[in-house]
Amino acid sequence: MSRREVVVTGLGATTPLGGDVASTWEAMVAGRSGVIALTQDWAQQLPVRIAAAMKVDPGTVLDRVKLRRLDRSEAAALIAAHQAWADAGLADAGVDGERLAVVVGSGIGGATTLLNQDDILEASGPRKVSPHTIPMLMPNGPAAWVGLELGAKAGVHAPTSACATGAEAVAWALDILRSGRANVAVAGGTEAVIHPLPLAGFAAMRAMSTRNDDPEAASRPFDKGRDGFVLGEGSGAMVLETEEHARARGARIYARLAGAAMTSDGYDIVQPDPQGHGIVRAINAALRDADVSASDIAHVNAHATSTAVGDIAEIAALRHARVTNAVVTSTKSMTGHLLGAAGAVESIAAILSVYHGIVPPTINLDDPDDALDLDVAALKARHLEVPAALNDSFGFGGHNAVLVFTKA
Repeated sequence: MSRREVVVTGLGATTPLGGDVASTWEAMVAGRSGVIALTQDWAQQLPVRIAAAMKVDPGTVLDRVKLRRLDRSEAAALIAAHQAWADAGLADAGVDGERLAVVVGSGIGGATTLLNQDDILEASGPRKVSPHTIPMLMPNGPAAWVGLELGAKAGVHAPTSACATGAEAVAWALDILRSGRANVAVAGGTEAVIHPLPLAGFAAMRAMSTRNDDPEAASRPFDKGRDGFVLGEGSGAMVLETEEHARARGARIYARLAGAAMTSDGYDIVQPDPQGHGIVRAINAALRDADVSASDIAHVNAHATSTAVGDIAEIAALRHARVTNAVVTSTKSMTGHLLGAAGAVESIAAILSVYHGIVPPTINLDDPDDALDLDVAALKARHLEVPAALNDSFGFGGHNAVLVFTKA
């Protein structure tokens, strides 16, 4: 029996660069940074006082009454999912809920709700704690809300794999559609934890940039002067359909999700395998699944977080997997690191590179690392034909997820 092909028909996002896909993409291509200085009183005591907040606050988009029931990560996921749904032309299409699945993950989930409600508990007692606390903090909350609002009945899933979460969600959705359990899936990731505790925790690990005096230059993947990632927030979502279903309804198709793979390092809870063996296995498996060769990949949207060890491991892995003809970029140089949303937002960038023939730049790459022997779109966007693009994402715990998108 022939395999069901899966295509991308809708895109949605809210990011540090813009409140939707169009504004985010325009800013990416222009090479603008979404990193800002944190001016809140609570930030002034922290060693890291920069972050990449959502450009458009969810409070200006969603109803105020609804917003009181949502963690910020849930709100972002709903905004991105509704955009993707509308972009796919499904708002009035009467999709059968029993053939609709949702896979939306978060790396950390409702941490800000948990921390804020604990403050209320300690200051004012248990009677002041919100009755919405549990649905707001539970990690499956974003997926559940998206599923409820879209009427999904073929399964609602919430993978949690640190910074690989968003890409893993897309990979799981691919499996669901190929298996025949659904015709349509909404997949993506979300994160919103710009809060003193996560910032302090990451800073204590020395994982974050401390360029507090120059926020826009802080995220600098592959650059010799990189000193850690910048925490970002936002959400990315896409509508995936079996190609048969999409073409039957005359849908616009951005790209084909041709293949995916997930592996684990078995190496360390935080550090990546410095040789990148798990990454190489994931890349090779995704290429086999997509039935393309390494030389077919014209563009890689790299995980490249701007950490000393991670960037080098990824360079080595791409080289060992022979993905050396591609133009590489790291859009984290502009968005910061969106954690559980990163793989989803970066997949959207890869899809648009395939669709438009443009690779966004890696900004702040002023002095490339000596180990960087790949073709990186440094400082300026690159216009080129992209028949196939690869997005890779890696997370604490040794999670590796790789997606391959091709022209439809």
